[in-house]
Amino acid sequence: MATVLAHIEQHYGRGRILDSILDALRTTGKDLARLVPADLAPVDEFHIRGREATIELARRASLTADLRVLDVGCGLGGSARHLAAEHQCHVTGIDLTPEYVEVANALADLVGLKDKVAFRQASALGVPFDDASFDVVWTEHVQMNIADKLAFYREIARVTRPKGLLLFHDIFLGDGGPPHYPVPWAEDASISCLAAPGEVRQILDDLGFVIHDWVDKSEASLDWFMKAIGRLKTAGPQPLGLHLLMGNTAKAKFENNIRNLREGRVVVFQALAEKH
Repeated sequence: MATVLAHIEQHYGRGRILDSILDALRTTGKDLARLVPADLAPVDEFHIRGREATIELARRASLTADLRVLDVGCGLGGSARHLAAEHQCHVTGIDLTPEYVEVANALADLVGLKDKVAFRQASALGVPFDDASFDVVWTEHVQMNIADKLAFYREIARVTRPKGLLLFHDIFLGDGGPPHYPVPWAEDASISCLAAPGEVRQILDDLGFVIHDWVDKSEASLDWFMKAIGRLKTAGPQPLGLHLLMGNTAKAKFENNIRNLREGRVVVFQALAEKH
């Protein structure tokens, strides 16, 4: 287990992520003393459809001010900052990768949200909070690296209060065969642990969640990628983007995401579930 966790941390933590983001912001003419959360959207939401998907997922629930939200696998904290800025939630994010947590806290400070969000390093299989601590648990593109799905969702259930909500946006295994690699969450199959959507739905049911919303976003995800290709051909690569997080294989990962979606090797779902 320790070796697998180290491999996952190594996959995501690349070094100089914060410096790369700040350099790109300067290149695009942003004043670092006057940043707002939206300025970071091209890079700080490391999931398919980016900010668009975050807004869409948040709309699946009536998020009100002062709700306690846990973002499991928060990455650089983009979704957490959006929920704090637009819905006035109090958001705590955890992530396995220390560099992501460091960058998330630094960016929160830069956009004036350090009093509304907090980030700490922790495993999703050992969430460092008491039972029933949160009104909402939020997770996007995280469980693909976790083999023990039951343990993952059991921890989420444990820290969610009764009648609390689980909101997720995730990638699952399709019917078209194993994915082509590399992909953003794995250079090869060694740390890729995709499950079929039906398997996860059954786990949630067994844990006492009632699913209110379960929507296949695979077609929308593929359309987003194709539009991104069009923009790339028209305007060329932009300084600030997810390529800063994907390293030298960014182009191959992008192309394989498209191929995997087209061939039905992966599918993308958003869901809203309530803990009973």
